[in-house]
Amino acid sequence: MRYSSQVKPISYLKANAAEVLANLAEQRQPLVITQNGEAKAVLQDVASFEETQETLALLKILALGNQDVAANKITPVADVVARLRAKRAST
Repeated sequence: MRYSSQVKPISYLKANAAEVLANLAEQRQPLVITQNGEAKAVLQDVASFEETQETLALLKILALGNQDVAANKITPVADVVARLRAKRAST
């Protein structure tokens, strides 16, 4: 995704806030806000932000799982199932 068409100065945001928010929700593309010619912030709609956060959480879980595998901190499925069955039988 190219962000070059989604770059606006802060003055544009100030003058067109409602339109900017409507476009963010409709297009679901982030908007780079500049101040004095430098990129200062990125705006995105809430749904896209939530999806990004969920994706990052899943990637973190995968990375932690890969670290456990690399450190040999794993338990065979058969052992886990046996432990769960034993726990269920004792309750």
